[in-house]
Amino acid sequence: MQAQAREGYRGTGPGDITPDGCAVELYARLPVGDEPDVIAAAASPPARLLELGSGAGRMTHALLERGFEVTAVDESPAMLERIHGARTVASPIETLDLADRFDVVLLASFLVHAGDPRVRQCLLETCRRHVADDGCVLVQREGSDWHDQVPRETRRGDGVVRVLSSVDVGDGVRSVEVEYVFPDARWTHTFRSRPLSIEAFEQALRDAGLVVDHYLTPDRTWVQARPAAPGEGA
Repeated sequence: MQAQAREGYRGTGPGDITPDGCAVELYARLPVGDEPDVIAAAASPPARLLELGSGAGRMTHALLERGFEVTAVDESPAMLERIHGARTVASPIETLDLADRFDVVLLASFLVHAGDPRVRQCLLETCRRHVADDGCVLVQREGSDWHDQVPRETRRGDGVVRVLSSVDVGDGVRSVEVEYVFPDARWTHTFRSRPLSIEAFEQALRDAGLVVDHYLTPDRTWVQARPAAPGEGA
């Protein structure tokens, strides 16, 4: 039985589909990119790392191989069943409240662009709640032209990922449709995204008690933030 989908999110294809439209079988086969290298360059292992929205472990396993101690969080138990070697926690990110504090908190996969600003705020507050005072939060942002260069496609392993459309649905939110085609299967994923300027993104961090330390990549898609000092960034 599938969990109820989030409004504006849906997915099709073989296997379990999560509430935000992600296909478990798909995410179990997608290869990892250069994200673990960016993370390892920003925070050297063996750091204690909290991965928010881990999915089926595409990055989790690569981070474990690099020597991080990973706690992987996802709202889908079916996703977490694919992860081996890490502590796993089944929970929505927005309501996560662990007793632990971590050297690194990771919010990847463009989750900061949640269509609902209240969800985005809760995600960032979860990051702040779980990062150690001397730790860091690593956030992955969309590229500045992500919604303009459509349609586009890239190869991922033996499959093709096609961003088919990005449609304005009002209030600054886009509905994005992506297709994943492999020799033996096809999936689609429709989700909501709210593009954020640098200024709006940095303000959202400040509202959650975080401030930008520095941008990790020239395109500013990867950001290292830290807890704000008292009176800083208000």
